[in-house]
Amino acid sequence: MFFCIMLKMVIGHANSQPENMSNVNWKPFVFGGLASVTAECGTFPIDLAKTRLQVQGQVGDSKYREIRYKGMIHAIARIGREEGPRALYSGIAPAMLRQASYGTIKIGTYQSFKRLLVDRPEDETLLTNVLCGVLSGVISSSIANPTDVLKIRMQAQGNVIQGSMMGNFINIYQEEGTRGLWKGVSLTAQRAAIVVGVELPVYDITKKHLILSGYMGDTVYTHFLSSFVCGLAGALASNPVDVVRTRMMNQRGGALYQGTLDCLLQTWRSEGFMALYKGFFPNWLRLGPWNIIFFLTYEQLKKINV
Repeated sequence: MFFCIMLKMVIGHANSQPENMSNVNWKPFVFGGLASVTAECGTFPIDLAKTRLQVQGQVGDSKYREIRYKGMIHAIARIGREEGPRALYSGIAPAMLRQASYGTIKIGTYQSFKRLLVDRPEDETLLTNVLCGVLSGVISSSIANPTDVLKIRMQAQGNVIQGSMMGNFINIYQEEGTRGLWKGVSLTAQRAAIVVGVELPVYDITKKHLILSGYMGDTVYTHFLSSFVCGLAGALASNPVDVVRTRMMNQRGGALYQGTLDCLLQTWRSEGFMALYKGFFPNWLRLGPWNIIFFLTYEQLKKINV
């Protein structure tokens, strides 16, 4: 009840803005942020396992050289057994903060860009949606990059990191400066451009064609199937960039990798091409349920009459 009242207050305030701001639709921003946080909480242990799988086996880093986890289920079980159940949510605070910022901006700008280019959803094309997805992904991920660095550090090192999220944020800033907080921002933007530029257009186009086919209406089943397809497409497209991004963000002090291309080539040469798809299964298992939870939540929020 409290949630609904607060939601109506937020959107009611947005709708009461002066006429020159009346063309801005704030609903996608608010609903996108709420749906993103919900999806993140529901799939976080899978994301943790993906991060641990991606950082292990680095030949040039003695701390992560050992292959500790055989797969997603083994990683979750071993982390829970050795570090405690709470370790499965290491980094959840910056992850929620990231989704509250990244998810809000991503969906809001994506929907806004689409309406700038075409007036009606029926007139949208794949090219239009991909362009809007790429732009919104780059903008939102660049702004939210510090929270991404925090999340990956806390996920990779688990109970090795002590203190609060703010304490770790200050520690990174003091030791590595502003550049440390925006470490890997180019890769984050590239990954977001790929993920958002694939997932959101795939969801929209799949949903559109399912409805136009006449076999399925604008129902929860259509939303479920569309989100499943977009999660698979996003995982296939983004995993190599995700591996490189995770390793770049996790390195501290003396840089093992001189840049994104160097990280990509070192990983390929020392561990083989398939190393770029380390963590693919948990990545897909995360993106699949994440997108399903997100879009089902988002579509339901859109139906709220506020």
